[in-house]
Amino acid sequence: MLLSLNPYGLAYTVGLQAVGTPRANPNPIGPRGFIRIVRESGLRAIELDHRWLTPLSDPELAGLRQELQGLQPICSFWLAQEPGETLEQAVRCCTGVGARILRFHLTPVLEGGRACWGQRWPEMLAHARDTLTRESGRVADAGLTLAIENHQDLGSEELVAMTERLGPHAGICFDTGNAFSVGEDPVAFARRAAHRIRHVHLKDYIAQFTNEGYRLVRCAIGDGAVPFKELAPVLRESATPLVASIEPGALEARHIRVFTADWWKGYPPREASEIGVMLGRLRSLMLTDTADYRTPWEKAEQGDVLVQYEMDQVRRSLANVRGMGI
Repeated sequence: MLLSLNPYGLAYTVGLQAVGTPRANPNPIGPRGFIRIVRESGLRAIELDHRWLTPLSDPELAGLRQELQGLQPICSFWLAQEPGETLEQAVRCCTGVGARILRFHLTPVLEGGRACWGQRWPEMLAHARDTLTRESGRVADAGLTLAIENHQDLGSEELVAMTERLGPHAGICFDTGNAFSVGEDPVAFARRAAHRIRHVHLKDYIAQFTNEGYRLVRCAIGDGAVPFKELAPVLRESATPLVASIEPGALEARHIRVFTADWWKGYPPREASEIGVMLGRLRSLMLTDTADYRTPWEKAEQGDVLVQYEMDQVRRSLANVRGMGI
């Protein structure tokens, strides 16, 4: 794998966390500072957020492409779930900075919580399918790979079926930690989806069990429950060379309510044996019931405390991943 970094594990540091609100970082490093961190880390690829790209003109995108010399860029976009939206800007930005992979997620659903959206869930899913069907040719014509992420909303079977309908240019961005968010074991996910995986987000979690399920708590990659040593050979056997982006989880814990019947509404059946394996992985490193699971963000910390927290986890993640031979 070619190792990369995306900005979401440094969301406060770069200025994307709570942007436009009083809690946003008053002194963000922005995209240029993020590029500097990627270079200083000795990486050869970089993932760029669309909010940095879409305001740029074509000449400005060309200038950014020059700044990225020596780095393989990946562009990160998502659907706004608005009528008539297109992938025109996404394709323009990818082409402008020389990216070959368009990482994409489809809905705002988090924590696997489809049921709490009611009728909006099937409507959002239909909108995503219609939009991708209509716009997929634009991506293919530009020579891009569309990598749809399991963004705490969709499972492996659903993503495989969706990408196979779209064609060979469409694949999956496999977020290793997000499999837990939809009640799916990461290794089982990878085995089912390996032939369609085109990009990887390396994410890890420590769990804290609750009466309703479990919280997924951010940690450095390699310090949590994701079995990277088991995942590596599954991904290695894929015929597609992969870029893997380091991405510590969000600054808010995710509560996955798999012990409630309502949470499962709308999901395809899942083998009990797989759920048992998944829960066993989470229990192996779980926090105690009384442990304080909150990140500094959830404790309302500000400024340098948050920056240091994010940077420490990214540095440890890089060391752990390199120690695993990725």
